[in-house]
Amino acid sequence: MDLAHRITRLPRPHEPDLGAEARAACPEAEGDLARLIEGAAGCSPYLSTLVQKECAWLPALFADPEAAVAAELARVAEVAPDQLGAELRRAKRRVALAVALCDLAGVWPLEEVTGTLTRFADHAAGLALRAGLAEQIRRGRLPGQGEDDLAAGCGAVALAMGKMGAFELNYSSDIDLICLFDETRYPEDAVQEARAGLVRAVRRMTALLAEQTAEGYVFRTDLRLRPDPSVTPVILSMGVAESYYESLGRTWERAAYVKARPAAGDVQAGARFLEALRPFVWRKHLDFAAIEDAHAMRLAIREHKGLAGPITLPGHDMKLGRGGIREIEFFTQTRQIIAGGRDPDLRVRGTVEGLGVLARKGWVPEAAAETLADHYRAHREVEHRVQMLRDQQTHDLPRTEEGFARLAAFMDRDEGELRRDLHDRLTEVHELTEGFFAPDAARPAAPVPELDTSITERWRTYPALRSGRAVAIFERLKPDILARLARTAHPQEALAAFDGFLAGLPAGVQLFALFEANPQLVDLIVDIAGTAPALARYLARHSGVFDAVIAGDFFEPVPGVAALTEALQRELAEAEDYERKLDTARRWAKEVHFRIGVHLLRGRIGCTEAGAQYADLAEASLRALWPEVVAEFAQKHGAPPGRGAVVLGMGSLGARRMTPVSDLDLIVIYDPAGAEGSEGRRPLSARAYYARLTQALVTAMSAQTAEGQLYDVDMRLRPSGRQGPVATSLASFESYHRDEAWVWEHLALTRARAVAGEADLAADVEAVRRGVLGRKPRGTVLREAAAMRARVRAAKSPEGPWDAKLGPGRLQDVDLVAQTGALLAAEASQNAADGLAAAAQVGLIDAEGHAALAGAARLLWQVQLASKLLSEGPLDEDRIGEGGGAFLARLTGIEGPAALRARLDEVTARAARTIDAALPEAEEREA
Repeated sequence: MDLAHRITRLPRPHEPDLGAEARAACPEAEGDLARLIEGAAGCSPYLSTLVQKECAWLPALFADPEAAVAAELARVAEVAPDQLGAELRRAKRRVALAVALCDLAGVWPLEEVTGTLTRFADHAAGLALRAGLAEQIRRGRLPGQGEDDLAAGCGAVALAMGKMGAFELNYSSDIDLICLFDETRYPEDAVQEARAGLVRAVRRMTALLAEQTAEGYVFRTDLRLRPDPSVTPVILSMGVAESYYESLGRTWERAAYVKARPAAGDVQAGARFLEALRPFVWRKHLDFAAIEDAHAMRLAIREHKGLAGPITLPGHDMKLGRGGIREIEFFTQTRQIIAGGRDPDLRVRGTVEGLGVLARKGWVPEAAAETLADHYRAHREVEHRVQMLRDQQTHDLPRTEEGFARLAAFMDRDEGELRRDLHDRLTEVHELTEGFFAPDAARPAAPVPELDTSITERWRTYPALRSGRAVAIFERLKPDILARLARTAHPQEALAAFDGFLAGLPAGVQLFALFEANPQLVDLIVDIAGTAPALARYLARHSGVFDAVIAGDFFEPVPGVAALTEALQRELAEAEDYERKLDTARRWAKEVHFRIGVHLLRGRIGCTEAGAQYADLAEASLRALWPEVVAEFAQKHGAPPGRGAVVLGMGSLGARRMTPVSDLDLIVIYDPAGAEGSEGRRPLSARAYYARLTQALVTAMSAQTAEGQLYDVDMRLRPSGRQGPVATSLASFESYHRDEAWVWEHLALTRARAVAGEADLAADVEAVRRGVLGRKPRGTVLREAAAMRARVRAAKSPEGPWDAKLGPGRLQDVDLVAQTGALLAAEASQNAADGLAAAAQVGLIDAEGHAALAGAARLLWQVQLASKLLSEGPLDEDRIGEGGGAFLARLTGIEGPAALRARLDEVTARAARTIDAALPEAEEREA
């Protein structure tokens, strides 16, 4: 559609004579087109000059603005090399005129305005770089030949940074470029020669773009964002640049690369470089220390530019001043840097786009994001108007009354209304962003309560407060932390628990910065420290799990094993190598583990759900890591021979009833299916292959890496125990359990279930398991169960009255009855409750006994799970504190440790009598 039919607004001519002169130069312009020319030229001497210089080209622009710009880009790409500089400048004039008229007339939105300017900048930089490379090749200074090398940029790329990288160039913008080359493209002995030629090519590119000639300039070009610009050449090898960022890169450089993209030259090499730099820019842990860095940078810019102080409109810098464009960009980029390492969706370049994603992901309130986006658009419009006046790279509002009157006419606004609107917008941006960067300035300091100073005085000696930066942040936090501790039901107890948490922290800057940006986390740690000191100590060792708390879905229900597996698989897919996959699995599992514990602590789930969720987490870890272990092992030894293997979860994993500290009882079963061995670089026999693959799995789960350990693994439940091979063939597993297995091994098999590996093989193993259940004679099962109970009681004594696992009528005792019932009834379910029901079904216990054991199991499991969350050892009612006591009361429904202990004694005594009556009576009956 032509331009005239798309006009939605028109500027007013501030200098009518100047507007009339430009209008006379375009006799074909009529109606709104004529008024557009008159208003634009009547406000801007620069646009008046452009109209008169390019009046012959304007009819094409009036007919179809987008096509006219596209044709201009195509035209300049075909000019002779010696004419490129002049023709680029002519094209710049035309693009500038097109953008100005379409912007002033409301034909193009902000994105089209800045996008058109950026696309032309990309095009110009590409042509200028190509010309510089061609000249060096022609003169024999660059080892390259012909069009193929030019098309690939000779391994050189110009990365667009800042506004150019984000397609956000302003009307009279500089362009920020970082020029790099891929040194691996050249023979080692030719790299120095190539570098020298590429330096000359980049200098030629810069001259073509930035030199002021009689025709003007194309773009002022800034190459100073490269590493150490005062001592490095204008183009660096990618290897040197990558080493710099890995070792010396600063927060502001990370922020710069949020918007970076390959714009000219070898864009594929540029994309590979940016991918290699991803861990530097997008860190896996939430990086709230970046807020302080960004805030310091903002203050430094204000101080350097003399922009501190209250907002006054005359001469106010719309970019760097208070409430300006840079505030919105810093706000957006800093939030992206904080969380973008965990969430790839946040890795967008545009400011408005970034605000939108941050709002959708819950990192910024939706209303705040919408407000800042609206102000950003309005600020950019004002910025463009002040630059259009004389094509100056300025961001300052007018300093005179006449200047404001001109600006108001340019925007077709009432001057008074424009002033009020500008002041209101700048003020609101400042208030919204200052509260993010400097929360202390936005809220009054909390009074410091009187707490035990002997504890607080030693905090400065802790490892987390070794650095001056950590101390500075913590001192800002300290009054608020103490105030929150003072508001707890038992302040001194909470202070002591928080002290234990703080003492265990190896470092503090990142965590303290996270607390400062998210004060609600202080409430959480105070709650945890005052209720579950063991969980607080876990937090001190693994403070990175706090990342998960503010990731958006922390307090949503933990999903099932399938969704957990998929989530971990997505995380593993992003890891670069096997070691990083192991670290990733540990980091991810810690976060879910912590999430389950907090949900239980806060009463969002009960003990039955928590036990199942801990088991689902373990199963998901195995499911996701098993294929990675197999793939890594297969690189050396070939693909698994035969039908592969399956991992059986036994014990608490098989029964889906784990505690926060449970280990994993596993059995690995494989089926060679006639294959003698593998066919890799270092082939192995089938037996050796699966034995070593099993050891690799155990290592993957239990080895200490930089991120700690996943789980301890116990494989003693495999056939023949420690004497048997660590992996068992399906045929051996079947024959062993049919002909040789002890009763206790069949009892253990009642809890076995496949948790990872080949699905069809898992079905066969399950068929074997079901075929084994119920094979042993009843008398033999009961006799051996009674004997096993006696052996356990003789070997293991309870660790006090609160031990929920060991002792007569306690969990291990009740579980023995459940497993015995499941074995006798051939009950396929691994669930403990179903086992007790099976025991009643086969007459091992009566209805009253079933009720007694089920009630005991329920209460004992509540105490067992609570003890593992509250304490790293057995419960001690004198040490769990008031918070722990309240937590126990909420879980069990019994107020006070004394009443709970009395209830435990009562239910376990009844359970013990039921079991005493069941197994010995059954044994005598069978005898």
